[in-house]
Amino acid sequence: MAQNSSNGPVVIAALLVSASIVAAALLIQGSLDRTGQEIADLKGALSGAQLANAPTPTRPSRPGRPDPNRRYSVSTAGAPVKGDPKAKLAIVEFSDFQCPFCGRVEPTLKQIEKEYGNQVRIVFKHLPLSIHPKAPAAHAAAEAAHRQGKFWEMHDLIFANQREMSPERYLEYAAQIGLDVDQFKKDVASPEVQKKIDADAQEASKLGVTGTPAFFVNGRFISGAQPYATFKSMIDSELGKG
Repeated sequence: MAQNSSNGPVVIAALLVSASIVAAALLIQGSLDRTGQEIADLKGALSGAQLANAPTPTRPSRPGRPDPNRRYSVSTAGAPVKGDPKAKLAIVEFSDFQCPFCGRVEPTLKQIEKEYGNQVRIVFKHLPLSIHPKAPAAHAAAEAAHRQGKFWEMHDLIFANQREMSPERYLEYAAQIGLDVDQFKKDVASPEVQKKIDADAQEASKLGVTGTPAFFVNGRFISGAQPYATFKSMIDSELGKG
């Protein structure tokens, strides 16, 4: 038992050495931690600088669609017109006779006609969509009636009877509104009538119009069967009433 007192200095020395090693390890670990944090901070700063200098992402616009903030030039030459042909304000409609939304917007157009009278002219443009197989014959009938000065009469009858669209019905309408039926038959099948319909559809494509009804109010685009208030706001603005 007396031997323990003789080994005391050795034990103390060993403890001191161990303590020094631990202290050194802690110092090294602390240095490594600080270095790691500094590297992380540097990366964060660089990343922040890159984000700050990067261009602000913008919401992509739908390619090809008309821009409501632009004013487009739309041809009205040879197109059916309702109202004063010299009216300051023109509402050009690209329409499809089989389109239910085109039928739905008709009361709105009639309300515009009633409220604004000769201040506004309404112009019709053909746009029979490929999804509507009965539309081409209806447009040919309406354009053939236009050749005899009765476009709007045929237009109204077709829209009033959208569930009964057929060439036979258009012949009945032709007789009903007083057309020369033989001439009507020739015009319906004529290349000139088809050329006019195709020209309107091609213009719509160049403007970016892909659906019906599509409107240009003095060149400003309105999409779809919008309520009367939407049209009124733009019409009043164009007429200087807004």
